[in-house]
Amino acid sequence: MTGTRAGSPPTGSPPAGSAPTGPTPLGPVPVGPVPVGPVPVGPVPVAPVPADLARRATADPLFRLVAYALEAAHGRPPAAVWSAPYAFHLSSPGLVAAAGWPVAAAAAPRTDGLVRLSSLGHPADSCDLPLTPDGPSPAAPAWAVRPYALLRALARAGYGRGGSDLHFQGSLTEAAGLATAEPADCAMALAVADVHTPAGTEPDRDGLARLLARALPDGDDALRRAVLFARPGQALQPDTGEEGRHVDFDPAASGKRLVLLAVRGEPADRAAELARAVARARRAGALSAWPPGRRPGRSVLVLLPASRLTAVRAAVAEDFRDRGRPVPRFLNIAVAGAARREE
Repeated sequence: MTGTRAGSPPTGSPPAGSAPTGPTPLGPVPVGPVPVGPVPVGPVPVAPVPADLARRATADPLFRLVAYALEAAHGRPPAAVWSAPYAFHLSSPGLVAAAGWPVAAAAAPRTDGLVRLSSLGHPADSCDLPLTPDGPSPAAPAWAVRPYALLRALARAGYGRGGSDLHFQGSLTEAAGLATAEPADCAMALAVADVHTPAGTEPDRDGLARLLARALPDGDDALRRAVLFARPGQALQPDTGEEGRHVDFDPAASGKRLVLLAVRGEPADRAAELARAVARARRAGALSAWPPGRRPGRSVLVLLPASRLTAVRAAVAEDFRDRGRPVPRFLNIAVAGAARREE
């Protein structure tokens, strides 16, 4: 599980605008006369992602995969592919940052009120659901309940009322210990908003952040803000304005490394094993360690001098091997930029 993924540059600031004072749709509002004539039903014909992302040898394998998977699952290419970084809290209260590992979502619009959801994480549980913005939700596989709730909220705001084909996939598993819901929420929201927004218009990130906070209140809003507004080599204080305040946080620039240390084994043992791993890491030269989420879990972020990385890993691995325990995983973390459209 060791590796480093380059951070993505930010896509720029979202359009400025004041917060809505009522249930004003976030999506585009039709203007002008209503066209007369038959209304098309079914998938909207779309042009593939530029240069056929699914088959472009130079593209990131994850983005090629989600583009191809949507086409394989639903019979047509995506109109947009978006990547959204995993995010984490810093040891300093109120600061968050993005990691250089993404979740990707591919989307294509429909007009027949149908939502078709798929994920390589659940290959046998793809589903076709009627998009009902209000009222009881239709029966859906457990993994699809959250994406469907998000799509309903987007439809109520004016995005994708006709339905969407959607496929998403992360680059990490839950075993890494980084929050998966927030980057997945943002990647899907951006992809769906993009294909239902006029060409050349960036989705309203701040509006989507507010929509996600309302529609999925169990999520970590600070992490979602990091996903949407992070910058490479910087941390974000998200509660200071529309895009938050950015401060320098670039371990590599000061000769340090940031790694995620995740323990394995039974859930009941994780807290004690994680504490032991941190103690061994500190003894070998680690500077600090803290949980990446709001609550302790199966992993910690460890900041250490680059020169002590091998020693820290060896000390932790030796202690666990000597006790016959599964050796923790180490994942290199680059401080990355915000979600972006993959071209």
